[in-house]
Amino acid sequence: MNNKCFYFAVAALLGVLSSFFFFLSVFFCFILYFYLLYMFKNFTRQQLVTVLVLFFTFFYTGQHTITHNTTKLPDALTNFYLKYTENTKVDGDLLQVMAFDIQYKEKLLIRYKIKSEAEKEALKNTIFYGRICHVYGILADPSIAKNHNAFNYRKYLAGKQIYKIVEVDHNPLNKCAEVKSTPITFIKKVRFTGIKYLEKHFPAEIAALSAALIYGDRSMFAPEVLINYQKTGIVHLLAISGLHVSLLIGMVFYLGLRVGLTRQFMINFLLFLLPVYAILTGASPSVIRAVLMLFLVLLVVRWKKQIKLSPMDVISLTLMIYVFFSPLIIFDAGFQLSFSVSYGIIISAYSIFPRYKGILSAMVVTSIIAQLAAIPILLYHFFEISFIGILANLLYIPLFSYVFLPGFYLLYLIQLIFGAAPSFLITFFMKIITLANGLIEKLADLSFAQLVTGRPNMLLFIIYLVIIVTIFLTWEAGLYQKQRLKVILLAFILITFQNIWNWANPFGEVSMIDVGQGDSILIHYPFGKGTYLIDTGGTIQFEEDEWKKSANPFETGRDVVVPFLKGKGITKLDKLILTHGDSDHIGGALAVLKEIEVSQIIMPSVAEQSNLESDIIQEAKIKGIPVIMVAEGSYWENEKSKFYVLSPKENFQGERNSGSIAITANIGGLNWFFGGDLDQEGEERIITKYPNLKIDVLKAGHHGSKTSTSEQFISKIKPAVSWISVGEHNRYGHPHDEVLEQLENTTIYRTDIHGAITYRFYQESGTFSSFLHMIKQ
Repeated sequence: MNNKCFYFAVAALLGVLSSFFFFLSVFFCFILYFYLLYMFKNFTRQQLVTVLVLFFTFFYTGQHTITHNTTKLPDALTNFYLKYTENTKVDGDLLQVMAFDIQYKEKLLIRYKIKSEAEKEALKNTIFYGRICHVYGILADPSIAKNHNAFNYRKYLAGKQIYKIVEVDHNPLNKCAEVKSTPITFIKKVRFTGIKYLEKHFPAEIAALSAALIYGDRSMFAPEVLINYQKTGIVHLLAISGLHVSLLIGMVFYLGLRVGLTRQFMINFLLFLLPVYAILTGASPSVIRAVLMLFLVLLVVRWKKQIKLSPMDVISLTLMIYVFFSPLIIFDAGFQLSFSVSYGIIISAYSIFPRYKGILSAMVVTSIIAQLAAIPILLYHFFEISFIGILANLLYIPLFSYVFLPGFYLLYLIQLIFGAAPSFLITFFMKIITLANGLIEKLADLSFAQLVTGRPNMLLFIIYLVIIVTIFLTWEAGLYQKQRLKVILLAFILITFQNIWNWANPFGEVSMIDVGQGDSILIHYPFGKGTYLIDTGGTIQFEEDEWKKSANPFETGRDVVVPFLKGKGITKLDKLILTHGDSDHIGGALAVLKEIEVSQIIMPSVAEQSNLESDIIQEAKIKGIPVIMVAEGSYWENEKSKFYVLSPKENFQGERNSGSIAITANIGGLNWFFGGDLDQEGEERIITKYPNLKIDVLKAGHHGSKTSTSEQFISKIKPAVSWISVGEHNRYGHPHDEVLEQLENTTIYRTDIHGAITYRFYQESGTFSSFLHMIKQ
């Protein structure tokens, strides 16, 4: 089709996008695109009609998806008849499994708190497929993102057509009936059995890699190992992709011919095998892309070239088929990365790759092209990229392609046939994995190789695309002396312009991050004049049996605060202010110190420090970060503001909340009061010593507890706006009704209702906004 499918795919994507975003804006882009095809690409009338038909067809599919992208279940429903559709996930004492409600024809996520260790082991090893089960439970909505750039679980599940969670209080297999197995169910049973077989018969490290490379399952990996793979830019090697599918299919095809089967028979066999393989390996976006592409290629070969498709045509047809049946997949990061990298490599195959004949040079070029194609998507979803990824790919792609992939298939087959794999092979692979994981850990710790820019807005995203396309076009034209300098300059602009943009931003902000039942406030001045974080939130850990513990428990600093900062392109804090030693205020500090550069830590001058405070001081000592103990009378200033410490007294002795650091400052034209969990006794000390203190914005003490924010304190400082950091449905009943009554003459912002709260200012004036209000507009 002479690469015309690429232009058809663009029209199809514009059609889908026009249904999900502002129709008029995207439609205008389509009209411009249509005009360019007519004027400069010499499209025939028939081809232009095809472009129009594709645009409106995909617009309709998007609209149809939007119309039906909602639950049909009544909120009061408690009885469910379920058919389980995916493998179970057991983490600690929580079981999760996707199911299909037979009555309402809707997908659901089932969650069950496991009652005992024995029940946990039984559930982990039980195949849920092939049953219809009667389950009693309570419907719940998935959680939503309440901070800027945070992971939106509700949106993630909606992309999988799951709109409700069912919380069940009994074993979800208690009332079940066996049903006749379908071919798909049978394949899924084989996958589940195969993964469990690997887990049982191989060491954990080999089992984890084997499950990832053979079945596309990464559940057995230790969380820290996965994080290291992500940081070094090689996590794609743990996902089954075109490389894995091509190697496997090529091997099967070769073996078939060697044993005497005809070429035509093997093509027909592979056409049957590919859909089976997609289901067997988990049907991730990268698997579906690779399988669809190979399926189309084999169809063309089977038709004896009655139709000609170039690689560009194949990937473009694959994109259209995939998006037509699953329009919401365009929002999936895996889908975006898989297709963007594949397009980059295919486009480069015509004009760039032929110049690099050596194996090493070709690998370097491939790695660079893949990184370039992935940059905008990586920055949008993860806010950072790793320069070490090019080197890591050079080392690990051959290792995975020529050692791990064939080696683990061989081990698996030997184990299946003979009941035991040779110990020398196990030892050999264990040593290689240990060395590989050790090197990944070292590479992941190279912080200088990480570029954190924050999430690009639409304008910045377009700039990224323009620069990357220009680099490819310049590279394609030939890297002569002037062209080489141009590419170097463009690459420099590519990796610096967003950080320069962040630094040159004339707007500042004060943001209360929604950390649940805790505190964390970011103060960020324009033009890099100061970045301060007051508290880090924290997760209160309770003692529990080992079997109940999650492999990767939620940690506020790592999972909320650090992404919030990185999403804004913040990699350095001038001051980390820890108001007092309670875990809900400073429990996330160690995670912040691990990921974010901190110039200085400020802590209260108290006679006795908590264990957490001692741990933070020890970590600061290791990292060479000065720790300053402040008390009443301490202050610091930047070019815009002066920060005064009003509490505690030096070497404070007493209840920890009463010894919280209390700070006042003028920021963006308003007077602010940040008092941690300061109690009424501490407030009284402040208004006694500073009777003329006037505050515009009050951060209410202790999450709105009635032990803080006294009526006397409010009447003295007369705030116009009150911020309350409080967890949704918290066990303490915060904020207290009495406190809300005392603040009734102020504008109240609460993180449990409003999500993250931001005051964005320019010079001496600004506006307040709440995250949940913004996303509803």
